[in-house]
Amino acid sequence: MNQKTTETLGEIYPLCQRFIAAHAWNRLRDSCARGRGPEELPQILSRQADILSLPGYLPELALLEWTINCVRTAERASSLPVNQLTVNPCLTLLHLSWKNLPYLLTTPTAPAPESGEAYVIVWRHPRTEEVLVRHASDEDLLVLKMVAEEIDPRELATGGQVTVHELIAATDRAVGRGLLLAPKSSIRRDLSSFPIDEGMDEDFLSSSIFTLQWHITQACDLRCRHCYDRTETHSLELSQALTVLDELYQFCRSRRVRGQVSFTGGNPFLYPDFLEVYRAASERGFSLAILGNPVSQEVIERLIAIEPPVYYQVSLEGLPEHNDSIRQPGHFKRTLEFLRVLRHLKIYSMVMLTLTRDNLSQVLPLAETLRDRADLFTFNRLSLVGEGAALKPPSKSDYITFLEAYSRAATHNPIIGLKDNLINILRHRSGLPVFGGCTGYGCGAAFNFMCLLADGSVHACRKFPSLIGHVLRASLGEIYDSDAARRYRSGSRACRSCAIRPVCGGCLAITHSFRLDVFEDRDPYCFIGK
Repeated sequence: MNQKTTETLGEIYPLCQRFIAAHAWNRLRDSCARGRGPEELPQILSRQADILSLPGYLPELALLEWTINCVRTAERASSLPVNQLTVNPCLTLLHLSWKNLPYLLTTPTAPAPESGEAYVIVWRHPRTEEVLVRHASDEDLLVLKMVAEEIDPRELATGGQVTVHELIAATDRAVGRGLLLAPKSSIRRDLSSFPIDEGMDEDFLSSSIFTLQWHITQACDLRCRHCYDRTETHSLELSQALTVLDELYQFCRSRRVRGQVSFTGGNPFLYPDFLEVYRAASERGFSLAILGNPVSQEVIERLIAIEPPVYYQVSLEGLPEHNDSIRQPGHFKRTLEFLRVLRHLKIYSMVMLTLTRDNLSQVLPLAETLRDRADLFTFNRLSLVGEGAALKPPSKSDYITFLEAYSRAATHNPIIGLKDNLINILRHRSGLPVFGGCTGYGCGAAFNFMCLLADGSVHACRKFPSLIGHVLRASLGEIYDSDAARRYRSGSRACRSCAIRPVCGGCLAITHSFRLDVFEDRDPYCFIGK
C-alpha cells in the first residue's frame, strides 16, 4: 500500500485503529491493499475478527466509520434541487446488531457496546455541512418511512396511533435537524411589486405558513358599536365546511406551507357544528386559533381535549367604562376573568383593541392593566366599515404621536406587541431592525392569509369589502390564483419604491375608509419621509 492509501485508511477508521494492535493493523492494511480499497475493511474485519481476537462489534464500528466518510464526501445536499419533501440524500440508515456504537465516536465515558438491534442514522446537515450520527428514534423512523414511501400523513394517521398534527410537527422537527429537505414555499412575493432594498431580510418575501381566517358564523352574543358586518346570512353546512378543510389541506400541501385556521365570527361557538369542524381541522394537521368572545372554562376544556388552540384572542376597547359602552355592560370584567381561565389552562392569550379617536389615550393604561393578565396586547386601526363608520378615527398627527409613545412603551412592557405596519417607519428611521408588520409580511391581504366569511365568500381582508371569490364556485387554490387576489396582494402602486415595502404597505382597509384607491394610493396615515 502506498503512503497515501495508508493515510487514507487511518483517516477513515481512526477509532477502529485505536482498538487494534499495531501489528494487527498492519496486517489489515495489507489486506485492504490487496483488495479494492479502504471500503473493504468492514468485510475484512468480519472475516478475521476471531483470528485477530478483535471485539465482536468492531466490524460494525468500521461500517459506521466508513458510512461517516461516505456522507462527509458526498455531494452537498444544499446544491440539489428540491421540488417536494424528500429524505436528505446525504443520509444513511444503518441496521446494526450492536447498540451504543455512536457513543464511542464522541463520549469518552461511553456505555459499552452490547449485542442488540439498533438503527443508526448518519447524515450531513444541509445548512452547516456538519456530519451527525445518532441512534434513530421511533419518530425518525416513522417520518423517514412516510417521506421515502410518499405516504400522505392523513393515510398514516388513520391507524389511530398518531395524528396528522403530530406527524406534521414531527416532519418539521426532522426538517430542522436536516434529516429531510423541504422545498421552498411557493407563497412568495412578486419582486416586480416588492423590490428588496439593501439591508432588508429576504425572509420577508416568502411565507412558510398560510392562514385561513374563517368567520364561520355571523351569529354573535354581542352588538359592538364598531362591528364590521351585522348582515344576517346563512352559514355553510357541515359537509361544505369539511370540503373547505379538504381544499385547504391540498392547497397547503401543493404550496408547501403549514396551514393554520383562525376561527372567528360572529362568535364561532354559536355555529351549530363548531366542535365537529374544529376536530376536522385538527385531524387535517392545521394549527388552530380562536378569535372570539369570553366563554366558560368547560368550553375551552372541550377544545383542549381535541387540540389546544395555539392562541385565543379576545378584544377590549379601552378601560372599563369605555369598553363596556362599545361592547356590552360587564364585558370588561368578564374578559379579565376569562383571561385568568386561559392562563390557568395554559392557553396563549391575545388582546386586541380597535384604535379610535375616543380610546387613543386609554391604550397604554390598558396595556399596564393587562401586563400580568395577557400574553400579548396589540391594536388595529378603526376601519370605517359597517357599524364602525359611525365612530371617529384619530387625526394623523395624534396617531403619529401615539405611535411614538406606544413604541417606547413596548420596550418596557413585555406584552405590548408590534403589529401596525407603520411602526416600521419609526424603526427604520431610528436604525432599528424592522419587524414583520401586520401579518409577518407587511400587509398580507391575499398573500399569506385569506378571509372566509360565513356564506362562503372569500375576501383578501376582513376589515373592508375585498371579494376575491366564493368557495361554492371555485377551490381555494383557484381563488388564491385569481386576478382579483393577485391585485390585492400586489398592494398599492404608491408603495412599490418604498425601502420598507416588504414589511409595510400600509393598511388597505384604512385607505378604503378614506375613499381612496387601495391599488393606487398610500395609506393616508403614512408619514415616511416626513
